[in-house]
Amino acid sequence: MPASALLVSDHVDGAMYVLTVPDGTVTKRLTGRHLSEHAGFLALPGGRVACVDDRRGELLVLDPFGDELVELAVPVAVPAEHLACDPTGRRLAVTTGLGKNGEPWSDLLTVVDLTTGEAARVRTRVGEPGVTVLGGGDPLVVLRHREPGALAVHRFADLLAARPGCPVAVPHALLPLPDDGHGDAQDPGPGRVFAATGTGVHTARRKGDGLVVEEVIPWESRARGWYLRLDTRRRALWSTLRGGDPDPLRWSDWTNQAWCHDLETGRTLLTDLGPGLVFRLAFARDHTAFTRIHPDGDELVLLGSDGTLRRVPLPAMAGAPKRGGTPWEGVQRRAVAASPGDHWLAVTRGGHGEVHLVDARTGHETARVRLDTPLHHGGHATLLGRNDGADGDPLGR
Repeated sequence: MPASALLVSDHVDGAMYVLTVPDGTVTKRLTGRHLSEHAGFLALPGGRVACVDDRRGELLVLDPFGDELVELAVPVAVPAEHLACDPTGRRLAVTTGLGKNGEPWSDLLTVVDLTTGEAARVRTRVGEPGVTVLGGGDPLVVLRHREPGALAVHRFADLLAARPGCPVAVPHALLPLPDDGHGDAQDPGPGRVFAATGTGVHTARRKGDGLVVEEVIPWESRARGWYLRLDTRRRALWSTLRGGDPDPLRWSDWTNQAWCHDLETGRTLLTDLGPGLVFRLAFARDHTAFTRIHPDGDELVLLGSDGTLRRVPLPAMAGAPKRGGTPWEGVQRRAVAASPGDHWLAVTRGGHGEVHLVDARTGHETARVRLDTPLHHGGHATLLGRNDGADGDPLGR
């Protein structure tokens, strides 16, 4: 059995692929499954992964190392916005968002117990809530709301015991938060939850069945992060800070910085990544990987644990965002994936159906795979090891 496996999804065409690493051989293919790209992939113990099929309305548990790829399918409310589990990987929560609608319309939250197969749906609040599931006793489901901003605390057991008919679930605790929250993370050990806002990263710690507010972590920059991720290799938070004119038509002039905050020392490191579109990131064993899209040329940016920065040019995408247009509508993008237990990276080439497999130590491409769907919008990808520690981050990515 391979030590690592790469899952790649074309969420528009409804195809998923499992590839071996680093040679890129396709070993499994699943059709008729439309991944929620926003909710992403959630690493579970034992090399399994959870995701949501936004068309069928099902939470899928996948085992890329097993004989059958789909281990479990549980009905959930869609369109899925965010996906999270408790630190054991047993209890999951799925929030709903816009989907293909112009404004928030769904207030449904689904909770699932993977051990018993139980599931329940409740109503919370219309919006695009983020979610974390805290352990340390009976799990707590913490929803991060916007406009008005708040952290809403629910007991998982109460939600799972809800009566049929999607009743309204009233939180038993509320903490104020700025209205522009976007980006969530959890540090499972101390039971801390983090929410990215314009003023910094707001933090709270579990105490009993509630949360205690802690100090805000500053960005230490005029820019802000829209994405948070826990580094499972050490206790640190990462984000990419976007600055400049917020007008999407000016995206090629956006500034981007890698933001790393060490939770042990309290120190923050900022690294310039260059102009253009940079968003999600991925962790390899000794590197943090970013993709940067820009009209003057795309690149894979590798930030080493020793502070070294390597820039690897990527072939252009025919449908790439252009100056004067937005980077979101009707354009191609890239997904990046890595395993914290290995040195391999995967970068997609949206619209071309290509996946570049790269050795993070050298920046050299080891294989280029062409799939039989275009990987619209860059698709989505995750690289897994059976015991690589990726499940230490209990949020979908």
